[in-house]
Amino acid sequence: MNAISVLLLEDHAIVREGLRILLSIEKDIVVAGEAENGRDAVRQARKLRPDVIVMDIAMPLLNGLEATRQILGFLPGTKILILSAHSDDAYVDQVMSLGAAGYLIKQTAAHVLPDAIRKVHRGSCFFSPTIARRLERQLQRSRQDGSPVSAGHDPTRLTSRESEVLQLIAEGKANKETAGELGISIKTVEKHRQSLMNKLHIHDTAGLTRHAIATGIIESSVQVTTRPSGTFED
Repeated sequence: MNAISVLLLEDHAIVREGLRILLSIEKDIVVAGEAENGRDAVRQARKLRPDVIVMDIAMPLLNGLEATRQILGFLPGTKILILSAHSDDAYVDQVMSLGAAGYLIKQTAAHVLPDAIRKVHRGSCFFSPTIARRLERQLQRSRQDGSPVSAGHDPTRLTSRESEVLQLIAEGKANKETAGELGISIKTVEKHRQSLMNKLHIHDTAGLTRHAIATGIIESSVQVTTRPSGTFED
């Protein structure tokens, strides 16, 4: 039986190394690659085509939510297991609606991760115990009153490109920097920025940054540098 190939996506090198060492003990799991930002994660996934991806949410350049959406677009058979420090309903709802197979919080005992990888590889879902209990309670309420399991945020409200532009804006990138990172023209960046403001009814960089944090595009722990309100530098 072939070993389960895993791609580790985590921006903190010490955490990524710890995960690699943890998984190296398992005879049926092999770490095929690693990435420290979401854009490299997408490239690595396309190149390596791993069985399972262990994905952090808060990554620079492209967050785990958008990376999940892009990767599952061209690798629908790959299982994505979210490993995050946050267990907020908003994050869980979004990644599950995007097609992730499971969600672990980083405080979960280390021995759980290999078992979670095996289970999602077999086609099951896997959640940290606290999240699993909360989802079960939501399901029970839904059965009792007929309401949706979770309203959550709508992750499809923005296009993939708009989400990318929004993250780079929230990280403090100027239009020229954003254009270079995405390989598009400055004029195209400006069009996406205007579309974002129109859709979200937000008219300054600080407001876009707050929206990015509130909806999980970036996490509040991410270091951002916002420009003065209402100024958009090229």
